[in-house]
Amino acid sequence: MKPILFKLGPLTIHSYGFMMALGVALALWFIYRQAKKGGLDAPRLLDAAFYIMIAALLGAKLILLLSNAGYYLKNPKELIWIARTGGVFQGGLVFGVLFALWYFRRHKMPTWKIADIVVPALALGHGFGRIGCFLAGCCYGTECALPWQATFHSEYAHNLTGIPLGMPLHPVQIYESALNFLNALILFLVLRKKRFDGQVFCLYILNYSVIRYFTEFFRGDHPDRAILLRGPSPLLSVTMPQLVCLICLAASLLMLRIFAKRSRG
Repeated sequence: MKPILFKLGPLTIHSYGFMMALGVALALWFIYRQAKKGGLDAPRLLDAAFYIMIAALLGAKLILLLSNAGYYLKNPKELIWIARTGGVFQGGLVFGVLFALWYFRRHKMPTWKIADIVVPALALGHGFGRIGCFLAGCCYGTECALPWQATFHSEYAHNLTGIPLGMPLHPVQIYESALNFLNALILFLVLRKKRFDGQVFCLYILNYSVIRYFTEFFRGDHPDRAILLRGPSPLLSVTMPQLVCLICLAASLLMLRIFAKRSRG
């Protein structure tokens, strides 16, 4: 755990911001390369990616605010934390996708062909972002007794994120990072041999829904997260983020069927 990578005089380089910047840079590089290969207007697509990232970031922060409205009403001074965090990724994903669909249609860009190029980059950037979460101590896990447990000791990170100190936790950020990198590789391989436009996009939604549903069981940063459907064990209970995952999973399977049917004429 290293929330601050290094300092250069008055300039402080935080690990979360650095890893996010690295992930965004590599994602944009990937989009540019694939756009050129696909005969698309690469500079214009990079402009679109920039606007989409802004919309996604605002959406992620908005969902974070709304999902914890009661807490922030009682603790208004903690609102500053919203400015420091990336927010709720699922919220950012929904807002980003909706904005992208609007933007591509408005500018008459091939929506699903572009979406297929963007999502492997999104998974790649997300993987680096989760490494940043681990270094910064946010989005931390539940208590863990396994050999790969992670114990944090940074008072600075505790003050920023509330992560428990001296307690062995699941490195859930690393779980999700590794799964996102794997997802990026799978999507890239499918992109090279896809059968129809929209296939890679749908596969990303499907894969990430499974990833997020799984890692939710090990998240400890919101212990008061409401359980919507309570089963006989925690593994059979469903929280709000998991419900969103199930909805997205069903939607992705439906969209795959629709796109495949259209491609057959």
